[in-house]
Amino acid sequence: MLYRRPLPSMLFTAVAATAVVLPMAIYGIPGVGDDDPQARAPQLAQQPLTGLGGGETIREIHQATPFSLVALTSEKGGDLAGTSARIRAKKPDGSWGPWYEAEAMDGLGPDTPTPGAPDGTEPVFVGRTTTVQIAVTRPVQAPKPPEPADDRPGLGYVPANVEQPLPQNINAVLISPPEAPVDTLPRPSAVTAPGSPPQIINRAGWGADEGMRCGDPVYDRGIRAGIVHHTAGSNDYAPTDSAGIIRSIYEYHTRTLGWCDIAYNAMVDKYGQVFEGRAGGIDRPVEGAHTGGFNRDTWGVAMLGNFDQAAPTQIQLENTGRLLGWRLGLDHIDPKGTVILASAGGSFAKFPFGATPTLPTIFTHRDVGITECPGNAAYAAMGQIRDIAARFNRPPGPADLADTLRGGAIFMRWESMGGPNGALGAPRSPEASGEGPTRYANFERGAIYWSPTSGAEPVTGEIYKAWGSLGFERGALGLPTSGEIHEPQWIVQNFQHGTLNFDRQHGTVTRVIDGVPTELPKADIAKTPIQLERFTPPISPA
Repeated sequence: MLYRRPLPSMLFTAVAATAVVLPMAIYGIPGVGDDDPQARAPQLAQQPLTGLGGGETIREIHQATPFSLVALTSEKGGDLAGTSARIRAKKPDGSWGPWYEAEAMDGLGPDTPTPGAPDGTEPVFVGRTTTVQIAVTRPVQAPKPPEPADDRPGLGYVPANVEQPLPQNINAVLISPPEAPVDTLPRPSAVTAPGSPPQIINRAGWGADEGMRCGDPVYDRGIRAGIVHHTAGSNDYAPTDSAGIIRSIYEYHTRTLGWCDIAYNAMVDKYGQVFEGRAGGIDRPVEGAHTGGFNRDTWGVAMLGNFDQAAPTQIQLENTGRLLGWRLGLDHIDPKGTVILASAGGSFAKFPFGATPTLPTIFTHRDVGITECPGNAAYAAMGQIRDIAARFNRPPGPADLADTLRGGAIFMRWESMGGPNGALGAPRSPEASGEGPTRYANFERGAIYWSPTSGAEPVTGEIYKAWGSLGFERGALGLPTSGEIHEPQWIVQNFQHGTLNFDRQHGTVTRVIDGVPTELPKADIAKTPIQLERFTPPISPA
């Protein structure tokens, strides 16, 4: 096996002939988040829903200012009890989009609720629109107030009228995330170095208005467990939408629901972007408001989207697992261990005040709360999240290294050769940088080198050793431009500036540059790889 240089601290990947710098754990992005926070604050408006009786009632809400997220609220103990809702948005062409469930925030919020704070649903991302329909289903026995005077038979709904008296105190909250340069944050690569957390976009990076918070952060003794959530709503958002969605959730949690800050300690979108949540330091034991009854000594991560049926994306799972592995590792917590936590109780907690259930060190909201969060599909992936988190602080093995290669040209070339069961065997390093744009990865029985001009090609056996003795890609031959070409007596491999030719019969390697052959001395390397070239010479029929 040839190891010619220490691996660099910054890794690279070759993807479709493009070199992409891998993101490491960073806290903020230069030039992002330095503008006026008020200029990028979401705009919230409320419209009451009138005339809601038993069964399902559809109301149409219109606002001249475009909005992207919709939530429902009611006064504490009010009319959201026993109520469910769906929301759909009108598209620019006049058609209606799909219905999205507005999931009640049962069990979210601080363990000591703010007096007078309203109940609410998760804000549903519906895309940029000016009109939505909201289908509200209440218990059949619920009294039906008089319909508004401008009922329009045949429409299938009654337009909301802000001038009508309010028989129920249920409001639609319309949130308009601004479009700002902060929403063009660089997206993370699917390839992340073993032992390094994913890129973390801090509060300034996603545009938090710190003047909106109330009070100082509350710090616990330490983090003893991680709790996984989903935000529900739509999964149909673009990567440039995520920062605006986070700002909108922050405003809604802080100002509308009265929680003083965003509930979660961190959030991960379907593109793998990781956002710092509650203020106070992502590496400190900040108490959130994510899991009623179990906020103390825990760390809540919410995956953006609804995972009742659709599964989280692979990079969303990977970065959620890595994030939890990193954060729990700061407090020396085994991601696959168990923990005993004391319940603070609450109406949506499964465990009464003072109960001490034994839980996994990474569990979900539904494990302790009366809720479906984080959805059945995400719940089914919890074993994978725990495995990823557990591998975080271990020395990377072949499977971890293969994961770091996934998605790149080197990975595709290796996989086309049979992957770990092929000629090269399992990976022995992540991708590393060579001369100029060159990238390479080492395997059990050779290596693969890539550049935008040469593509990804394997080198192995005596040709690999001979090429290495000549200086690898820095030598006169340059990079390989083909795999091995098998001829009756010779095995030939092309390089940018010549060829190397292995003589099957004599076991020698000849270099040819500009038509001039030079037989090379045998490479003196103690650890000889298993060679592809050691075939039985063909028998001549003559």
